[in-house]
Amino acid sequence: MATFLAGSGPLVYGFTAIGKGSGSLCKMVCRSLSLQQQLPSLLFGLPRRKVHSPVATVRAAASISPMFGDEILKLATFQTGNGEDAVGVVCGDTIWHLQDVVKLPQSILPAQLSDMVGVIQHWDLLKNSLQLTREGRRLNEIKIQAPIPRPMGTIMCIGKNYLDHVKEVDTWKSAPGISTPEAPKHPIVFTKAPQSVIGPGAAIKYPYGWSELVDYEAELAVIIGKPGRGIQKEDALDHIFGYTILNDVTAREVQKRHQQWFLGKSCDTFCPMGPWIVPASEIDGQDLAIQCWVNDELRQDGRTSEMIFPIAELISTISAGITLQTGDILATGTPAGVGSGFNPPRHLKPGDTIRIKVEGIGELHNHVE
Repeated sequence: MATFLAGSGPLVYGFTAIGKGSGSLCKMVCRSLSLQQQLPSLLFGLPRRKVHSPVATVRAAASISPMFGDEILKLATFQTGNGEDAVGVVCGDTIWHLQDVVKLPQSILPAQLSDMVGVIQHWDLLKNSLQLTREGRRLNEIKIQAPIPRPMGTIMCIGKNYLDHVKEVDTWKSAPGISTPEAPKHPIVFTKAPQSVIGPGAAIKYPYGWSELVDYEAELAVIIGKPGRGIQKEDALDHIFGYTILNDVTAREVQKRHQQWFLGKSCDTFCPMGPWIVPASEIDGQDLAIQCWVNDELRQDGRTSEMIFPIAELISTISAGITLQTGDILATGTPAGVGSGFNPPRHLKPGDTIRIKVEGIGELHNHVE
């Protein structure tokens, strides 16, 4: 799911479907010739012919279904131009308001279609009744925002969850003493303030006078779907709705000064997130490539399979005493290559660009100003 801004209005939610196979998207999802004509540009970046409104029926399943073939579903939030929140569906590079394409009797249509968490809560009902039968809008006409622009739930984060990152922490000269140099025996859990969230393309505000050691951390983020407490590891993945990308921006000297990491992690704009949520049924969150570029230089390059504490164990550990709620966000840690790990350190400065890519999800772009 993703959040985007169209014109000057409010936030809208929807999902995208993008094919991996050379013909599955057009033949299995949109039966119109017009969307088939888009396929070369969607998959290979070739010139695109003029496209008319496709007419298609999309039926999502709890797992990848034959109708979708190889393509991955994505859910998104955007803002309409009339000042009203709305929910939308994205297929290829086109978005439709969810209220226009969900074919359910009004008596059972959920009222929370304009709220990302509401859509997640009712997704089992909504996903089987989507019909793309009206003209949509192109994604390049709108501004994508964070999937959950202002989380009502908790943004939980995990420190030192990749062994190579643990090793580089021990070499830090700019902010030594943030934590012990050995691998943790139990997950290190901290939180970020919800007002730190920004979306794709938004600026990370450089905190002049407060920090000069601003760092980036590319992370896979889990979006909780099914609430629960005391969740066993073998059941943990059933509580995940989907995955997105999160940049755990950090003020290193503030993190060290206060030891409790909340202040150093929660500065306004220090939680870029997006561009959308991919349902957990579509990808294996425990085996994805994760990379980060700063000014087009590859800095981080790892796989989520390298986590010290796997996702299921994190959910089980946290839920042992805390009830996880729908819409809670869990950032699962960062691989090696953060700015503090270089000698000399290479922290973020105004004008820098950060691009994070997670396999199967997409890319999150932000800049510092």
